[in-house]
Amino acid sequence: MSETLSYRVGRLVSGGFHAMLDKAEDLAPMLAFNENLRELDKAIDEVRGELGKVVAQKHLASKKLNDENTRHESLNDSIMTAVNVGRDDLAQVGIAEQMDIEARIPVLENTIADCTDKEKELEGFIIALQAKRREISLAIEQYQQTVATSGANGQTVGASSLDKIAQRADKASNAFDRTMSRQTGMAHNTNGNGNAQSLKELEELSRNNRIAERLAQLKMK
Repeated sequence: MSETLSYRVGRLVSGGFHAMLDKAEDLAPMLAFNENLRELDKAIDEVRGELGKVVAQKHLASKKLNDENTRHESLNDSIMTAVNVGRDDLAQVGIAEQMDIEARIPVLENTIADCTDKEKELEGFIIALQAKRREISLAIEQYQQTVATSGANGQTVGASSLDKIAQRADKASNAFDRTMSRQTGMAHNTNGNGNAQSLKELEELSRNNRIAERLAQLKMK
């Protein structure tokens, strides 16, 4: 979820009825209250949209992980067949592909884990926003009842009455103090000097040695 949306969720959930009353001083009260409800609804829709993207990404990563594991298993038989008929060249190709798969699997597993965490976080945001909407709706009803009662008695709504309404509305959200953003990603350093080619050759040599070692182990079985 974007930083802006995360910030807005925190502001909406931690915001209280007092703030709405202050805003209502310059506007028609019900217009201000309804504007707040619309903003909550919009935030809920946006979080749901982000949740849908995360669920889709998790599904794709899970499917890819399953495909990779299946491919890795199927290569075992192909590699052993190549070894048995003396086609070490084909066995090496299969081993190389297995090693590539083994390098991708942890990345996919991390992606799935990250998506699971983000999914829970977004679901929590939706629950919090929906709870805040119920809170505000109840406070508005109480405000309307207070206005109606005061009007019937020929009185105006007093500050003490509004304060009581606001205090009840704010009570459930005072503990909302969690951090809404977190940093993700990995630092990646590149070497642009003359050692880059040597390092590339070293990696290739190391990879070929690992392939040869695995091939030797298969032949010993």
